[in-house]
Amino acid sequence: MAHNPQAPQGPQGPQDVDPAGSTQMFQAFVNDGPSAGAAGASPPAASSGPRVGLIVGVAVGVIALAVVAWLLLG
Repeated sequence: MAHNPQAPQGPQGPQDVDPAGSTQMFQAFVNDGPSAGAAGASPPAASSGPRVGLIVGVAVGVIALAVVAWLLLG
């Protein structure tokens, strides 16, 4: 591990404690598992809205390209 001279150090020198506590908070989050609110929640229902819009958009794009090609070549 690299030495960071700006990190707070006690009189005994560097300790194995994360000064910000982020490592300990992450460990607590990982060890805690899923939160109580998410445990009983069902997965979101799949909506077909974006998929239908994508298909319509691609179809309109293909038709537009066909019309442009027909006008240029015809």
